[in-house]
Amino acid sequence: MPANTPSRDASSPSAAGRGQRTMIEAAGLSKFYGNFAACRNVTFSIHEGEVAAFLGPNGAGKSTTMKLLTGYLAPSAGTAKIAGFDVATERLAAAEKLGYLPENGPLYPDMSPRSLLAFFGHARGLSGAALERRLEEVVNICHLEAVIGKPIGKLSKGYRQRVGMAQALLHDPEVLILDEPTAGLDPNQIREVRRMIRELGAKKTILLSTHILQEVEAMCNRVIFINEGKLAFDGTPAELAAGAGTLDDRFHDLTRTVAAS
Repeated sequence: MPANTPSRDASSPSAAGRGQRTMIEAAGLSKFYGNFAACRNVTFSIHEGEVAAFLGPNGAGKSTTMKLLTGYLAPSAGTAKIAGFDVATERLAAAEKLGYLPENGPLYPDMSPRSLLAFFGHARGLSGAALERRLEEVVNICHLEAVIGKPIGKLSKGYRQRVGMAQALLHDPEVLILDEPTAGLDPNQIREVRRMIRELGAKKTILLSTHILQEVEAMCNRVIFINEGKLAFDGTPAELAAGAGTLDDRFHDLTRTVAAS
């Protein structure tokens, strides 16, 4: 299949999400930098209870699309909604429903995980007993007990990623958007983050970008694939691999350029 030809199911929700509440919606999202289109007319919906993988080669527009969905960037065209709230016009309401872990997310290296989470908790309007309760819960979820008082700058990449995840979970959002959550981790750390995401997926709607196709099979019930800034596939992992042998083969098939054919 050529790179920019969507699956016949590209505009349809997966079976797992039909009839359920739409939690993440991209409608004609485009971002232009002069004549360059980082993403163009990207449209999909993710429903309550789905864990969706966001796939594509480097430079396909994944991070740009995620930044548009979270309100970090303003779109050139189209709309983004989180739990029904327009990210552009209902920014605060959408932010209350959303937890975002950017790739290599900024953390203050001189702060400890506890002080950082308390800082973000206050920024989210949490205080007193409610803040302490959530701090304890996310520390337990992300297994930060051993490093809770250490400077973040002295923590391993794996622990820093856990701190970033704890920040995204602190206000107990219904939706999580995770950009390359296992990038740069060793195999044991990857295994721990995968376990965490699977557990979170039982209660939350998750969109995560990854280059590791094994993670799709291990964690996700939905795949959204973009290439050259355009939607190329939307369906289940089994549908993605159908007729191609492996997900690796299908990835190659979807990213072939028209010029190479």
